[in-house]
Amino acid sequence: MATLNITAPHNLTTSFNTQLHRPSSVPVFLSARTSSKPGPFKKWVVSTRRKRRFSVGSVTEDREVVAEQESRVLVNGSEEFVGLQSSSGGNGDGDDLDKLTSRAINALIVLGFGTFAVSKLLTIDHDYWHGWTLYEIVKYVPEHNWIAYEQALNANPVLAKMVISGVVYTLGDWIAQCYEGKPLLEFDRTRMFRSGLVGFSLHGSLSHYYYQFCEALFPLEDWWVVPAKIAFDQTVWAAIWNSIYFVALGLLRFESPNKIFDELKATFRPMLTAGWKLWPFAHLVTYGLIPLEQRLLWVDCVELIWVTILSTYSNEKSEATILEVSSGADSTSSSSNSPED
Repeated sequence: MATLNITAPHNLTTSFNTQLHRPSSVPVFLSARTSSKPGPFKKWVVSTRRKRRFSVGSVTEDREVVAEQESRVLVNGSEEFVGLQSSSGGNGDGDDLDKLTSRAINALIVLGFGTFAVSKLLTIDHDYWHGWTLYEIVKYVPEHNWIAYEQALNANPVLAKMVISGVVYTLGDWIAQCYEGKPLLEFDRTRMFRSGLVGFSLHGSLSHYYYQFCEALFPLEDWWVVPAKIAFDQTVWAAIWNSIYFVALGLLRFESPNKIFDELKATFRPMLTAGWKLWPFAHLVTYGLIPLEQRLLWVDCVELIWVTILSTYSNEKSEATILEVSSGADSTSSSSNSPED
């Protein structure tokens, strides 16, 4: 009996230990799936992926910001965002529209003045030219226009000469712009009207009184009178008129007196010497053959060439000054915007 009592607890202990060391029949992967709490390794992987996504997103945003900053352009000294493709197309359309509008206005001006001039020339005999042949029209219309011009000259000589000079100086500036390379219908209207205004208001009236003064100054008929008039014309009068022309155009451009004086000082001698290549030969006819009242008409015909030279000199100097000022302002602004060492 004693032996049985000792063996029974031993058997119970052995069977309990055997059950504890018996492998479980449930698969390991099922237990892993059923577990809801992540381990420390899984937490580390998730945090690493989040950091990578954040870094990639921040780099992408930085690139977009850099691209936007590179698309900034300086316009009149201030930064503005410019969409390169869309804005360039829009500005191109706007520039084309402005050019077409400007051409249309210029064409209307040229067509209007041309129609008015041709109608005035051709309708001088409108009361009785309907029965004329083409030969009679070609023969009598120029003669009758000349008679009408002489009548207007006798009625109001100053006004008639002012109108002629205004037309000549307008056409001269237009020819100068075409000579500079501008298309026929893309001329600067403001510049052309400025030149015409100077010719109308100053050249016609001043020239009328100048030629009368010149006749009073040299009243003789000797052989040396014509060379003396030419010499006086190409020294005293040429210097006075060139100065008046440059000052008047500068005032009409609203330039400062210092700038006008600088332009005049720079162009005075070149313009005076340039006139000596043209006017002495033209004035051989002016003072040798043309009557006093008709001299300005002949001079204005030659002035179509001379105004082209005058206008080219004046506007080239003004544009060069504007470019110098603008380039100086740009260099000043760039130097002020540059960082200091």
